Amino acid sequence: MIKLIVLDVDGTLTDGKLYISNSGDEMKSFNVKDGLGITQAIKLGKEIAIITGKTSKIVHRRCEELGIKEIHQGIKDKISTLDSILDKYNLSYDNIAYMGDDLIDLAVMKRCKLAGAPKDSVDEILAISDFISTKNGGDGAVREFIEFILKKENLWENVINNFMPTEQ
Repeated sequence: MIKLIVLDVDGTLTDGKLYISNSGDEMKSFNVKDGLGITQAIKLGKEIAIITGKTSKIVHRRCEELGIKEIHQGIKDKISTLDSILDKYNLSYDNIAYMGDDLIDLAVMKRCKLAGAPKDSVDEILAISDFISTKNGGDGAVREFIEFILKKENLWENVINNFMPTEQ
């Protein structure tokens, strides 16, 4: 059973493009469908962690909105960071699903029980992925990955029921 879903940000939760204004403000675009998938996974008891190479206030803000507590930014060694998260929650790599899109994710993804990738990931990531989304990064790939996990564990119906009207 997957207990922790780990996500990269740029190219996975976003389209991987960096938008920088003349004044130096950075912007990122997040897909609301990914957000709903994340909140529903949390509601069903899954932990979500972000491990990303860049640092951004925008990412921190979005994670707080979604209820993600494990936010690790500016990380170059993703294995060491994930190892410390595993120790904190007393988990093993057999309980981990990881979605990433580029070479910085390669080594850590190879250790996890389930590796997922947006369809526009680099070839090396696609080659080792157990799940390849039909969507690009930032376009609902994370939602599709979460749905895949929840359906595999027979939990998706619980999500559907959260949005059904209650009988009067």
